[in-house]
Amino acid sequence: MTAKQEDYYIPNPSPWPFITAASVFSTLLGLALIINDLFFGGIFLLAGILLFTYLLFEWFGDVIEENNLGLHSKKVDSAFRQGMIWFIASEVFFFISFFASLWYIRNVSVEWLGGTGYLSATHDFLYNQFDAQWPTAGPGAVGEGFSPMEAWGIPALNTFILLTSGATITWAHWGLKTENRKLLVGGLITTIILGLIFVVMQAWEYQDAYEHLNLTLRSGVYGSTFYILTGFHGLHVITGSIMLASILGRSIKGHFSPKSHFGFEAVAWYWHFVDVVWLALFFLVYML
Repeated sequence: MTAKQEDYYIPNPSPWPFITAASVFSTLLGLALIINDLFFGGIFLLAGILLFTYLLFEWFGDVIEENNLGLHSKKVDSAFRQGMIWFIASEVFFFISFFASLWYIRNVSVEWLGGTGYLSATHDFLYNQFDAQWPTAGPGAVGEGFSPMEAWGIPALNTFILLTSGATITWAHWGLKTENRKLLVGGLITTIILGLIFVVMQAWEYQDAYEHLNLTLRSGVYGSTFYILTGFHGLHVITGSIMLASILGRSIKGHFSPKSHFGFEAVAWYWHFVDVVWLALFFLVYML
C-alpha cells in the first residue's frame, strides 16, 4: 500500500454503477408498462428487481472484501460515516414532507373547505355542504363511511415492540464492543424477530382496517395519508430487517471488531431512525 493509498483507496473499474442504472430503468419501465396495460411489463419489472438484488449482493460483497483486506483507511471510514449521515438526513426530510402534508391537509385545506380561512369562498361556491372535521374523506365524500384507526390497540403494541428493538440493537452493540460474540448475535437475532413481528402486526392492522373499519385506500384523504405514512414506514422496517440479517451473517463470520465495525453502526443508526420516525408517526397519525 502506497502513501497515497493510506489516505484514499481508489477501487478498480466496476460494472456496478452501470448495472444499477440498468436495473432501475428496467424496474421503472416495467411499472410504466403495467400501469398502461402493455405487454411484457411484468417481465421488465421482475428483471429489474432480480438484477438489483444481484447487484446489492455483489457490490456490497466487494466493499466488505475491501474492508477485510484492510484497504479502507480512516479517511475512507470517515467518508462512509458522512455518507450514511447524509442518507439518513435525506430519509428524515422524506418523512418530514409527508408529515408536513398531513399538517397542511388537517389545519389548512380542511379548514378553508369548511368555510374558514383565506380560501373560504371555495366552501361557499363549491362545497357548501362540507363539514370541516378530521378524519374526513374529503368534500367529495370519496368512498363509503369508515372508522379511523384507534391508537390503543395494535399501534400501541407496535410502538412497544419497536422501542424494545431499539434496546436490543443497543444490547448487541454493547456485546460487539466488549467482544461478547454471544451477546452480539443474540441481540441481533432478537432485534430481527421484533422487526418481523412489527411487520406481521402491521399487516394484521391493515386487514382489520379493511374488514372491520372499512378504512381502505379509497377512503379519501384520510385513507390515503394513513396508508402512505404507515406503508412507507413499514417498508423501512422491512429494509432495516434485511440489513440486520446481513449484519447478523457477518457477525457470525467474525467480520467485526471493537475498533472496526462501521457496517454494524450504520445499520444501528438506521434502525434507531426507524424507531424515532414511528414515534412521530404514532403521535401525528394515531393520537391527534
